[in-house]
Amino acid sequence: MGCGTKEPKITQLCLAAIQRLMSHEVVSETAAGNIINMLWQLMENSLEELKLLQTVLVLLTTNTVVHDEALSKAIVLCFRLHFTKDNITNNTAAATVRQVVTVVFERMVAEDERHRDIIEQPALVQANSNRRSVSTLKPCAKDAYMLFQDLCQLVNADAPYWLVGMTEMTRTFGLELLESVLNDFPQVFLQHQEFSFLLKERVCPLVIKLFSPNIKFRQGSNTSSSPAPVEKPYFPICMRLLRVVSVLIKQFYSLLVTECEIFLSLLVKFLDADKPQWLRAVAVESIHRLCVQPQLLRSFCQSYDMKQHSTKVFRDIVNALGSFIQSLFLVPPTGNPATANQAGNNNAGGTVSAPANPGMLGIGGGVTLLPAFEYRGTWIPILTITVQGSAKATYLEMLDKVEPPTIPEGYAMSVAFHCLLDLVRGITSMIEGELGETEMECQTSSEAASSTTQSSEQQELQSTADEMDKEIVNRAVWEEMVNACWCGLLAALSLLLDASTDEAATENILKAELTMAALCGRLGLVTSRDAFITAICKGSLPPHYALTVLNTTTAATLSNKSYSIQGQSVMMISPSSESHQQVVAVGQPLAVQPQGTVMLTSKNIQCMRTLLNLAHCHGAVLGTSWQLVLATLQHLVWILGLKPSSGGALKPGRAVEGPSTVLTTAVMTDLPVISNILSRLFESSQYLDDVSLHHLINALCSLSVEAMDMAYGNNKEPSLFAVAKLLETGLVNMHRIEILWRPLTGHLLEKVCQHPNSRMREWGAEALTALIKAGLTFNHDPPLSQNQRLQLLLLNPLKEMSSINHPDIRLKQLECVLQILQSQGDSLGPGWPLVLGVMGAIRNDQGESLIRTAFQCLQLVVTDFLPTMPCTCLQIVVDVAGSFGLHNQELNISLTSIGLLWNISDYFFQRGEIIEKELNKEEAAQQKQAEEKGVVLNRPFHPAPPFDCLWLCLYAKLGELCVDPRPAVRKSAGQTLFSTIGAHGTLLQHSTWHTVIWKVLFHLLDRVRESSTTADKEKIESGGGNILIHHSRDTAEKQWAETWVLTLAGVARIFNTRRYLLQPLGDFSRAWDVLLDHIQSAALSKNNEVSLAALKSFQEILQIVSPVRDSDKPETPPAVNVPVSVLLGSISGPGLSRPFVRTDSIGERLGRYSSSEPPVVTDELEDLNLWWAAWNTWYRIGSESTKPPITFDKLTFIPSQPFLTALIQIYPALYQHIKTGFNMDDLQKLGVILHSAISVPISSDASPFILPSYTEAVLTSLQEAVLTALDVLQKAICVGPENMQIMYPAIFDQLLAFVEFSCKPPQYGQLETKHIANAKYNQIQLFAPAEWVALNYVPFAERSLEVVVDLYQKTACHKAVVNEKVLQNIIKTLRVPLSLKYSCPSESTWKLAVSSLLKVLSIGLPVARQHASSGKFDSMWPELANTFEDFLFTKSIPPDNLSIQEFQRNESIDVEVVQLISTEILPYANFIPKEFVGQIMTMLNKGSIHSQSSSFTEAEIDIRLREEFSKMCFETLLQFSFSNKVTTPQEGYISRMALSVLLKRSQDVLHRYIEDERLSGKCPLPRQQVTEIIFVLKAVSTLIDSLKKTQPENVDGNTWAQVIALYPTLVECITCSSSEVCSALKEALVPFKDFMQPPASKVQNGES
Repeated sequence: MGCGTKEPKITQLCLAAIQRLMSHEVVSETAAGNIINMLWQLMENSLEELKLLQTVLVLLTTNTVVHDEALSKAIVLCFRLHFTKDNITNNTAAATVRQVVTVVFERMVAEDERHRDIIEQPALVQANSNRRSVSTLKPCAKDAYMLFQDLCQLVNADAPYWLVGMTEMTRTFGLELLESVLNDFPQVFLQHQEFSFLLKERVCPLVIKLFSPNIKFRQGSNTSSSPAPVEKPYFPICMRLLRVVSVLIKQFYSLLVTECEIFLSLLVKFLDADKPQWLRAVAVESIHRLCVQPQLLRSFCQSYDMKQHSTKVFRDIVNALGSFIQSLFLVPPTGNPATANQAGNNNAGGTVSAPANPGMLGIGGGVTLLPAFEYRGTWIPILTITVQGSAKATYLEMLDKVEPPTIPEGYAMSVAFHCLLDLVRGITSMIEGELGETEMECQTSSEAASSTTQSSEQQELQSTADEMDKEIVNRAVWEEMVNACWCGLLAALSLLLDASTDEAATENILKAELTMAALCGRLGLVTSRDAFITAICKGSLPPHYALTVLNTTTAATLSNKSYSIQGQSVMMISPSSESHQQVVAVGQPLAVQPQGTVMLTSKNIQCMRTLLNLAHCHGAVLGTSWQLVLATLQHLVWILGLKPSSGGALKPGRAVEGPSTVLTTAVMTDLPVISNILSRLFESSQYLDDVSLHHLINALCSLSVEAMDMAYGNNKEPSLFAVAKLLETGLVNMHRIEILWRPLTGHLLEKVCQHPNSRMREWGAEALTALIKAGLTFNHDPPLSQNQRLQLLLLNPLKEMSSINHPDIRLKQLECVLQILQSQGDSLGPGWPLVLGVMGAIRNDQGESLIRTAFQCLQLVVTDFLPTMPCTCLQIVVDVAGSFGLHNQELNISLTSIGLLWNISDYFFQRGEIIEKELNKEEAAQQKQAEEKGVVLNRPFHPAPPFDCLWLCLYAKLGELCVDPRPAVRKSAGQTLFSTIGAHGTLLQHSTWHTVIWKVLFHLLDRVRESSTTADKEKIESGGGNILIHHSRDTAEKQWAETWVLTLAGVARIFNTRRYLLQPLGDFSRAWDVLLDHIQSAALSKNNEVSLAALKSFQEILQIVSPVRDSDKPETPPAVNVPVSVLLGSISGPGLSRPFVRTDSIGERLGRYSSSEPPVVTDELEDLNLWWAAWNTWYRIGSESTKPPITFDKLTFIPSQPFLTALIQIYPALYQHIKTGFNMDDLQKLGVILHSAISVPISSDASPFILPSYTEAVLTSLQEAVLTALDVLQKAICVGPENMQIMYPAIFDQLLAFVEFSCKPPQYGQLETKHIANAKYNQIQLFAPAEWVALNYVPFAERSLEVVVDLYQKTACHKAVVNEKVLQNIIKTLRVPLSLKYSCPSESTWKLAVSSLLKVLSIGLPVARQHASSGKFDSMWPELANTFEDFLFTKSIPPDNLSIQEFQRNESIDVEVVQLISTEILPYANFIPKEFVGQIMTMLNKGSIHSQSSSFTEAEIDIRLREEFSKMCFETLLQFSFSNKVTTPQEGYISRMALSVLLKRSQDVLHRYIEDERLSGKCPLPRQQVTEIIFVLKAVSTLIDSLKKTQPENVDGNTWAQVIALYPTLVECITCSSSEVCSALKEALVPFKDFMQPPASKVQNGES
């Protein structure tokens, strides 16, 4: 009533009172109705409007009494107040309406709560016959229903059914109310069918109807084109509609599947480029709201995309976002319609063409400060809109705006961008969560299944099956979702990534791409996975970077499809070049021909990090995309200039070639981080499963192949990324190395290590060796020592490297071996053959450093590891060491390797027993295997036991080295070979010696002989470097000579020292013959050194005593007083049948001959054969070597003196053994050799050393030897049996031949020699080059002569000597020097000859007289006479410088001869042939007349006339002539004749002198005439003296008469002027005094 007064103040009080009553809940339903009516009146009167609203609110909120009509009236009242003119009232009313609507629905919710427990039969809902069929609803629900229905009516501009009295209503307000109800009370609609019905029947059609203007409207289309004007979209309604739609979709999607499909399609349409900006902005906001609800998106996908004939809603949403973003870049945000339209048409027309200027890097405009996207000149800032993950809209909240707001630039883009990010985030987290759950469930169920008991198994299986089905369904959904969205996402994200200029935005985009790639990977969707990865990869590289991997594989599948979205075609947009990014690095592209440089921006680096992140965290799902990832990383690493360092990690370092990389400091600090991540990426490969690991390895391998193809044919730095990373991967996966070893090492070996580019190769080898070393050091389980297969697997690539010819690879290989030896040497075990094989595989042509490294390894092995390796490998060690000896790169290595062989042999010796046991065991095993397989066991030197074979291999190796081309190696090897055989030969089984002799030693001798005889005679200038070569080694031939010498000597020594071992072998005599043959060929070689050494070896083997002497004959062991067994035991090793003692003691020999084989005593006969073989060899050597060559030139070989001496010196020793069978033939042979040997001249170079100086008469050693040989023989004959004595004459012949050399040196073939005689006065000529000097044979001949005389004195009476006319031969021989006399080369010769003749005759003449009757000496006498004649009346003139004393001495010799005649010959004239005596007389006659020489000086005249000699002759003659003993008329006649001739001649000379003297007057006569007259005068005086001495009866009367007749003539000479003549005359006249006697009677005179 109070209110009814309409008085403001009263009304206020009343309303306050009513409110207070209501708040105490004392108002009944009726009262409430009254109150409402009263309020309505007040409202109509516009009184206290705010109070009214307050009252209504209090009334409705405090209790539920108001309902139905009253409620509707109250609500209408509020609505009416809302539309007053007063702003405050309006707003308050709006708020009240909202609150009232909420209250109505809250009541209904409360009512439902109350009745929840009572389960009621749901009434049958009749088909929508009556709209108001709400009879089933409870009161509150009915109110709510009516209210909601009317709201729909109002919005639709229809009359309300329940809210009677509404005057006006705005759609905006209605839509807001609808939205709030739907948003706040979704359960109402979901629980009550009536309400659901309303939603379907009323709300949805309403929304769709209201949307129509927006759908039809095209911005910028010409109005005139369509007949009816198109209603323009109205922002407030449109925006509210979108909000309603958002709620509908969010809350009631399950009810309104079909309707939602329409809504969503509409939303997508609103994004079109021809819609107003604000419309697009709010549409994007709405979509954003959906994007943050992944479960909702999932439902879309299940309901639409996965159904057959449905719109692909989910895909369309994503694609729409993509094209929306794209259109923002293509359509300028403002501008006149024409341009806009044009742009739209362009876009609709087809794909986006690539930028026109690919090469240019547009870095214009500096660096933008705002975060923004920029693409082809379109610049769109990025605004911060929402917190990530929540869709907080801006324009959807602008409920107060009527006009469309101006949208800030970049807003729509930013929202769309966030849509994409949230979409990705939502989907991936949802799917991954579910995936994780199913995986967990599978795990637990499988575990449960394994642990369950039998009974419950059935149900378990059931549940598992259910789970499986569920998972299959789920997986289908996930895959569909991804498949639906990936293309659109990728297109949009790629574009954004390219356009982004903000680091944070870029980071988000990359993160989205990464999560998508990982998700696709997990779901096994290869194409999409690869597409995302490709996008990241492209982003990492500079624009237009030619990277084949990206352009061929997946990109092909993408870029050929363009995704059509509503007629617009969306393509993968290739990155543009005009991004305003900060360039942080400039480097070289990795290409075959790099053109210029490429630039990396900070964005590229960001992408790279994302890529690394992807590979690191999701490596397991990458599969084949590893290829993409790694290829990209490789290129980036290259551009950034990261180079691999040890272990494969990449470190910043610079390539040498090309413009150097420019890196900003920002990147410089980043690089270590990047390289670290790179390494970690590969470290994490250890967590990958085997399949993924194989994917990774395969990718690296094919990447490596590409890098190699690129590096072919040029020497540029190759990309080593793949190789380095293969190494890193291998190193971290050592624990399961077996599964990846073969592909890994196979690739490195076959491809990388053989690559022509050296850097590439080097790294291949580095990687391979590092892997092998790591593999061997890794702590495997089980350890390598128990896993031989693995060990051999690891070492095998090391061996395989040997087949690669590049030296750098081999060096790496060997360094690796060296390191393995140093670290693992002790535990190699079965790997030894491989390791040794690597060292042995080094070939000669592979360079010094290689060989040196390999050799270091070998040295290490020999010094440290022989004891640790299996004994079967020892032979390999020997082979390898030998092969190093044969390398000719480095002499020192060869020599050292020979030293190693010696060390090895020592090792064999010291550990002989152990090695032998082990080898025998191994042999037995192999034998067994061979038998099982039915093959023959094949090893070198087979029948010998294995330990001996080891030795034989060693010997054979040394033998090979003995014929190496280098002299030093040969020498060293030879010495070592013979030392080893000498030192350790006793270890060999007896039978093995056979092999040593034939297979090792003789084989070696054959080869050396062959090489020596074919060696080059060219002079070698120098020994390399500055080494001077001695002239005795300056040709290959001379160097080989040394080898031959060494070898022959070594073999001879073994024959000598080991004879007791060799002789029992069956074919010793054959071996002996072969050895002699070698000695012979060496001795006959045209090399002094070799030939001499051969003889030394000959001497050595001849000094051998017969092998078994009495002292240690094995058949008499008791001599040792020790039981044989004890003796043996003490020597041989325990249980071994072979002594390990180095000595050759009696005991050892006893051991040899004991038990097993009976003692072998060689018989003397066999021995004799050996000696005769030696004699034949000696003879062949002698006859061949001393036979003069047919022609001579500078190079003719003539044996040296030492050689000949040695040869002859062998004879005496040899003779001792063969003397029993030595006969005349042999003597003949000997003689020939001695004669030839003596005849050999010496070269003038050597003569000063060999020839004695001329003053001393010394024999050369050769001459001594010859005489010694004959002496030995002669002594042997002397004591020998009778039949040997027939050899005497032969010996005489030999010696006499030598005597002749005194005057007539022997000729050596046609060789012209200079004789000592010629050389006597000009010694300088001795040194004329290439001349041959005959020896000074005089001393030799003289010595021979002395021997002859001696021998003759002993043997003159021997039958043979008499029969063979030895004496005659001696005389004949002596005749030569005697007749030469002064012409002899040496004066001593003829003197010695005379004295020898006298000695011989004194012995021989009596013998001759004795045998006078036999006639054996008949031929001797004339020879003797001639000899006297030739000597006494020599044709040679004494030299001018002969002194008087000398002359007198020589005369006395002549006198001696005459005396011999007078004592030894003439007295026995009756036993001597008459002719001989006659010859003697004639000779004496001749001697008694002075023969003068024309060249005497005055002073010497008296001496030179040989007065004494003449006297002696006269006397002998007279004595013989007048002796009364021998008177034959003939002889007397001869002497008388001689005297008368003499006297007549004297008469003539005197007459002529007197005549000349008279004529000449004062001139002195010629000297000659004076000399003559003096001689005559002296002869007269001598004659008279002789006549007086003779018995008177022997002198003829005529003779006296002739003498006296001289007197007058003598007297006439008194007048001569010459004092000399006078003195002679005086002497001649004095004897005439004896004729001064009175004349006797005539009778007497007439008598005679």
